Amino acid sequence: MTGRKTPDQRASPAWPRVRYWFDTIVARGTAVLIGWLTLMCLAIVVPASAALVWAKRDGPTTWSGQVVAVWVSVGQTLKIGGAVGSPLYVVLSVVLALVALLFVSTLVSLITNGLNDKVLALRRGRSTVLEARHTVLLGWSDQVFPIISELVAANSNRRRAVIAVLGPKDKAEMEDEIATAVGRLGRTRLICRSGVTTDPAVVSLVSPETARAVLVLTHEGEDGDAHVVKTLLAVEAAVRGRGRPAVVAAVRDGRHKRAADLAAGAHGRVLDIEDVTARLIAQTSCEPGLSLVYRELLDFDGDEIYTVAEPALTGSTFGELLLAYASSSVIGVLRGAGGVELNPAADSVLGEGDRIVLITGDDDTATPVTEPLLVDEAAIAAPRESARPPERFLLLGWNHRAPLIMDHLDAYVPEGSVLVVMAEGEACLREARRRARAKGRRMRIGVHSGDITDPRVLDDLDVLSFDRAIVLGYDDADRGAGTLGGDDRTLVTLLHLRALEEAAGRELAVVTEMTDDRSRLLAPAREGADFIVGGRLISLLMTQIAENRHLAGVFDRLFTAAGNTLHLRPAAGYVLPGRPVSFATVVESGRRRGHSVIGYRVHAEGAHAPSYGVRINPDKREEVRFGPGDTVIVLAPGPGPAGPGAGPAGVSRRVGGGTSARSVVPGQPARGGPRAEAERGVEARE
Repeated sequence: MTGRKTPDQRASPAWPRVRYWFDTIVARGTAVLIGWLTLMCLAIVVPASAALVWAKRDGPTTWSGQVVAVWVSVGQTLKIGGAVGSPLYVVLSVVLALVALLFVSTLVSLITNGLNDKVLALRRGRSTVLEARHTVLLGWSDQVFPIISELVAANSNRRRAVIAVLGPKDKAEMEDEIATAVGRLGRTRLICRSGVTTDPAVVSLVSPETARAVLVLTHEGEDGDAHVVKTLLAVEAAVRGRGRPAVVAAVRDGRHKRAADLAAGAHGRVLDIEDVTARLIAQTSCEPGLSLVYRELLDFDGDEIYTVAEPALTGSTFGELLLAYASSSVIGVLRGAGGVELNPAADSVLGEGDRIVLITGDDDTATPVTEPLLVDEAAIAAPRESARPPERFLLLGWNHRAPLIMDHLDAYVPEGSVLVVMAEGEACLREARRRARAKGRRMRIGVHSGDITDPRVLDDLDVLSFDRAIVLGYDDADRGAGTLGGDDRTLVTLLHLRALEEAAGRELAVVTEMTDDRSRLLAPAREGADFIVGGRLISLLMTQIAENRHLAGVFDRLFTAAGNTLHLRPAAGYVLPGRPVSFATVVESGRRRGHSVIGYRVHAEGAHAPSYGVRINPDKREEVRFGPGDTVIVLAPGPGPAGPGAGPAGVSRRVGGGTSARSVVPGQPARGGPRAEAERGVEARE
């Protein structure tokens, strides 16, 4: 082995070696570091001072004079005096200067450390928020991003709006994640604090007693609902009667809702995530496009539901209220004694202290008309009521919400409808068959075992012969070894369904449940298809209720089958097609049928983002012209007869932007194959 350097060693740069040498010096301790810094400082200052003295034109010419001048320059530069005189005088002046320098440096260090400690304490988020009428978010989950986005939109016309977030993460980390996911906050100011939400002392940091609303976010894990209940108790302990903020929370398991209601108190509102999600899936499966309507109503980017007091209209009937506003759509009445009535009888009277429930652009845009709105009597179509024909539904996949979906779907479907369940896994099939055997159902239920990601299984089912389909993702606990789970399986199933639709040249009305809103962007479905993302839906509902606590009762009734709910009805059943009419004419036509008309959907625009043809609360003076496939959005009684313009049994019709396969005519024999086997009996053999 020779001492010759290798090419790699010769080519190595000097900078890494300098850094390594410096790191070694630093690692040897403070004394060594001070010594080296002193030597380096003198090595720079002394030659520089000598150069200054030599370059000075009127400088000293003698050797002793130049040495003194260099000493003075060094002393002034290093702040050690640079005094000239006897040796004792010079030494004492240097010592005094060093003492002063040490004292000043120590003082600066103490001040710097104190400021750093304060900054670190603030960055840890442990100081108290001294705000009023702010919105408090307790906890940290994926809900925080859509809730903050909606609150920012709601606060766009409000000055000094503040959102305070208390979560278990580092303050800076929370702020960075929110900035990345939400973007600019406009007029809204964000304050983050770190700490556990189940400790009343920590909850007090965000001043819930002076807040206008407190939102308790869902918590991940098996004990998530228990964590929500404890957080609600911590809020009650932190407030202790010093304020009455609107408290909104959500639980994942309906069995825990009662406990959460008790913990939230009289002014709290707790949502059941699974029940609300199941209701919306059931409603949308019967009314394709309904999820788009709810999205328009629940977010703050457009028109929302408000309650307004209008003393000038006291004594008016509900039928008169429907045409009392040009740019707002009346949907109900909030009684002064409590209770919400959606789409009450036309002769129902607005009493003293009652508030009008309506859809409008903002809380200050509901202004009654001064002159009657124009109604074209000749354009109003004659009522054509007909019974809804039985329909055939396909449920692909299974999770813990599936039993609730089946129960709610049974309340919405016409009598004699059929539901075929395709799932796999012994536990899932056992629960599906138990539900299928329940007495008193309006629809017949068949259960079949199979992998919904297998195209051969879907081919055997003759999927496109169904009127509606629901695709659910499996729970992690129900996944088999080596199988896809959650949204992954759902995406694969949608790929196969799209391939079947393209091969057959027709579309199937599909309602898809997703657990992650980001998966919706990847879904291989047509534009304007129905997607239900439970977490985002609950986030929107919580935000709406936090902004207006009266809306809790409104949404309760909207999601209930036994009452007035939203529907998309053929526009030809209200006004003559192809004829330009004012939207007030459509509202008047709905009033005569006992319906509250709030908007419409244009079929030709059903695949165009962002509204997908949905128009909520158009101006009643606006002229509209409806064509084939266009629908009117109405608030009307729930399950029962189809409303105006429903087609006869067995006739193909357009649904959700495409043509459904066909409707089953009562008494018509089913086709062969596994699907027919599932329909003929309550339970299909594996």
